[in-house]
Amino acid sequence: MTAVPAEAAPVAPVETVTAAPVDVPSAAVLVVDADDDDAVSAPAGPRRRWWTGWTRRRQHLAVGGLFLLAALWVTSRIWLDPAGRVASLYTGDPAQVQFFLAHSVRVVLHGEYPFFTEQFNYPDGVNLMANTAVLALGIPMVPVTLLFGPAVSFVVLVTLGLAGTAMAWYLVLSRHFVRAPLAAAAGGWFCGFSPAMLSHASWHPNIISQFLLPFIVWRVLVLTRSRRPVRDGLLLALLVTAQAFINEEILLFTAMACGVFLLAVLAQEPARWSAAWRPLGIGVAACTVLAGALLAYPLYVQFAGPMAYHGLSDAVQDYGNDIAAFFAPGSTTLGGNPRANINLAPNYSEENAFFGWSLSLLAVAVVVWLRREVIVRALAVTGGLFAVLSLGERISWWDRELVTGPWQLLVHLPLLDAVVPTRFGLITTVAIGLLLALAVDRAWVLRPADRRTVRTLTAAGLAFALLPIAPMPLRMVSRPPVPDFITADRWRTYVGPDQTLVPIPVPSMGNTHGMRWAAATNLDFKIPGGYFLAPRNGNTGDPGRFGGRPSGVGQLLEEVATTGRTPKLDDRQRRRFLDELRHWRAAILVLPTRQQNVEPLRRTVEELVGPGRQELDVWVWDVRTLTDRSV
Repeated sequence: MTAVPAEAAPVAPVETVTAAPVDVPSAAVLVVDADDDDAVSAPAGPRRRWWTGWTRRRQHLAVGGLFLLAALWVTSRIWLDPAGRVASLYTGDPAQVQFFLAHSVRVVLHGEYPFFTEQFNYPDGVNLMANTAVLALGIPMVPVTLLFGPAVSFVVLVTLGLAGTAMAWYLVLSRHFVRAPLAAAAGGWFCGFSPAMLSHASWHPNIISQFLLPFIVWRVLVLTRSRRPVRDGLLLALLVTAQAFINEEILLFTAMACGVFLLAVLAQEPARWSAAWRPLGIGVAACTVLAGALLAYPLYVQFAGPMAYHGLSDAVQDYGNDIAAFFAPGSTTLGGNPRANINLAPNYSEENAFFGWSLSLLAVAVVVWLRREVIVRALAVTGGLFAVLSLGERISWWDRELVTGPWQLLVHLPLLDAVVPTRFGLITTVAIGLLLALAVDRAWVLRPADRRTVRTLTAAGLAFALLPIAPMPLRMVSRPPVPDFITADRWRTYVGPDQTLVPIPVPSMGNTHGMRWAAATNLDFKIPGGYFLAPRNGNTGDPGRFGGRPSGVGQLLEEVATTGRTPKLDDRQRRRFLDELRHWRAAILVLPTRQQNVEPLRRTVEELVGPGRQELDVWVWDVRTLTDRSV
């Protein structure tokens, strides 16, 4: 085997009329050598242009335009009214992300501490490193957030996350792994617009923003044959650091997947280890040193700083896929039916499998067809292993528990205790996307008598597999607007810098409108409660849970908002309510006139603190005289 430097990838021969310059995948990675029969690239040789007369750059622009149009199609219903529409069922995550985007504005404009905030869950605050504060996304989006608001920034991130991830995989695949543009486009399309990505798009832009992952994976493979491993390791460290401030869980998945893939390759060809271990070891060491130095303090805050928690709640740790989920289409796809997917996933925001029967069968067929290739077998092992782990602690079929899953052996390990197991399906998604790219590439360079027929059948197979899971516009519902009392800055006459504005109901996992109010003002006022991850009972180091310290008043008002029943209150409850208001340093209580069950809520608050008054489109209770500690 002949090793070729990473920086000297061979170039395919070029015909003067029918062939375009093409970069053959580098032979400088562990799984590819120029003389191997199982190399990633197709045999070198003349090939025709995919689009006659189009340069490679124009092809890239055309594919990128297609991906952007698809992303706009998926998000079209949000674009119609970004501030007034939100994904149905779970409105908490978009409100939380918008709050974090507003926090990035304060970091840039006011030099606010980036890793912790007291602007919600006052006075305990929230550890932002222990929550996904998306600083690497929010800070570049500051101009958009300032000009148009965090709701517009949210939909921009979702749109760019889908299109950017697809384009990133397309570029890496077309440059380093496959020769046929259609093959790279098919792989990039599935990695960017898979049912799992569509499921997260409504709620988790941090999870779908995977545009750095293809480059991280490629740089890891480059390290296995690099002649300058220190330099390549430092480049990898910069990518790793940036991804850590987008989503650490996805970064951990990427590291695990790279490790399993490389081990699967070495298990098949142990002789490769002798050439790979030295540059890989040096490069990983350089990456660890630089990334460790850059992330040391943020990680210290995350794991040992105020309001740090250790491990997720048991309910989230048990989130797993049903086996049947791998054969059903996603809810947000052309062939999907939300009602048919009940109990196959933890919820509609975590549909991390849902490939459909056609694609599942095609993926198996591809592995059988290309089983002689090392990379195909390694991808099959990687995708299959993480598919099993995604089933969670209890493996089930159509919601019937069968056996205990292997995840039960790993769930309490450090770092893995903060992982949501169903999301391992995202690794399987990428593995299938790469298998699709390889299959199309291999079919495209076959040389039978009737090549046109083979290519037509290949395109038909892609349509058969991908059409049932083609993306559809995300389902949206209307949400109440931010009150004029907030947007007109009328609240400023009441609330001081060390006081809070208390939305009614009190912000919590199920009531996040108050977080949107604060985000609309770029967090100029503090609020109690909110939707976030924190240690139980506010004790740093305890296991995590959603929300801060339990609030008796918050639970009382949430029940009234849900049921519409006005409770009977006694003096003890009134005293407890006043104690909580003093703890929060409340200045005013604000109840929108459009709030569901507004009259029962108004009567309940009046029983607790006395009469309020209507101002613009809200009811306001000035409680400064009740909460002033000097009084």
